Amino acid sequence: MGGGQVMIQEKIKRWMQEHRQEAIDFLAQVVQAPSVQGREAEAQKLIADKLASLGLEVDVWEPAGEELVKHPYFCSPRTSFEGSPNVVGIWRGEGGGKSLILNGHIDVVPAGDLDQWEDDPFSGKVKDGKMYGRGVTDMKGGNIAMLFAIECLKELGIKLKGDIIFQSVIEEESGGSGTLSTVLRGYTADAALIPEPTQMKIFPKQQGSMWFKIKVKGRSAHGGTRYEGVSAIEKAMIVVDAVRKLEKERNEKITDPLYKNIPIPIPINIGTIQGGEWPSSVPDLVELQGRMGVAPDEEMEDAKRAMVEALAAIDDEWLKQHPPQLEWFGAQWVPGKIDIDHELMNHLIHSYRTVLGEEPIIEASPWGTDGGLLTKVGETPAIVFGPGVTSMAHYPNEYIELDRVIECAEIMAHTIMHWCGVAST
Repeated sequence: MGGGQVMIQEKIKRWMQEHRQEAIDFLAQVVQAPSVQGREAEAQKLIADKLASLGLEVDVWEPAGEELVKHPYFCSPRTSFEGSPNVVGIWRGEGGGKSLILNGHIDVVPAGDLDQWEDDPFSGKVKDGKMYGRGVTDMKGGNIAMLFAIECLKELGIKLKGDIIFQSVIEEESGGSGTLSTVLRGYTADAALIPEPTQMKIFPKQQGSMWFKIKVKGRSAHGGTRYEGVSAIEKAMIVVDAVRKLEKERNEKITDPLYKNIPIPIPINIGTIQGGEWPSSVPDLVELQGRMGVAPDEEMEDAKRAMVEALAAIDDEWLKQHPPQLEWFGAQWVPGKIDIDHELMNHLIHSYRTVLGEEPIIEASPWGTDGGLLTKVGETPAIVFGPGVTSMAHYPNEYIELDRVIECAEIMAHTIMHWCGVAST
């Protein structure tokens, strides 16, 4: 290792420790701006102002247009994003290097039952080395780690060869329309990093997922003579068994070692069951709603076909005559992957070792991210790696460990330099 390299490592570490509190304070500000769906503007202004203060070119826009809403991968409960802007900051390189997208979502899920929170869900309170608040781990802590890495390199006077494209997007929690809009606006790169809450694990592969409805019909009758009817609930139980069988068959085919620590790599979860209107009546309709996981190297249409075939194969005379009605609706996340020996993977692993002095854990993501859209639509292979606590995403009393935020920023700073290249001054 050259002396110059050691020197820059020491400068980065020292700068980050000296400016640590500034990063924490800014993270608290962003957490205190409750960016639930439809209310992202306040938090996005904080991000845009920060990017401008660092000297980046800033682009702010509200996603719109037929190209977006009619795109096959568009997915959102709304088609108007007024008051919900995307923010992009561009750090132009000197030329001759590879470009990198740093992509993070600003939207957060609702706080839920306030009685389950010890403090205000958007307090940004710091206690025992942790910051608390909705969205702090999923994924504002990762976003600020990316910004901190950029600020560090800028203040140290490091010039990059390749471009950095920082993206603070809306709508990830609803399926990724914010990131899709950035791609359609022309923002692509040679690769991308997404600091979702991986707890400092590296995810080169992300499963996708889709929401589905299955309507199961029966025949109503009085409960006292229920044998004259056909219970949609009982028939729905047969459908549930078929879905469980499909899940088992699909997961038995997963042999990727990155899934070795994940009990069910691509689950099919039934989240709601609704049916029946009266205790003394045989129910004539049940609706199941659920989420189907899609393997990183699988096409979503192939996964849909597998569900259709599984329902068609049910051996029940009533269900053959009255087939369950399958509908795909609501949110979806596109699967994605990057080669395990991709150059960005190598740089990220090397940077992890440099900063933490240990080997990173490399796994497949148990949930979907915007990485699939970047990879498949934007042709920008993405890696997911961030400081958030995986188990705390969407939970009450959500928190992030502040040491991990700073460590992640330091790892990202090194990765950026290696990937984009450092221009001679």
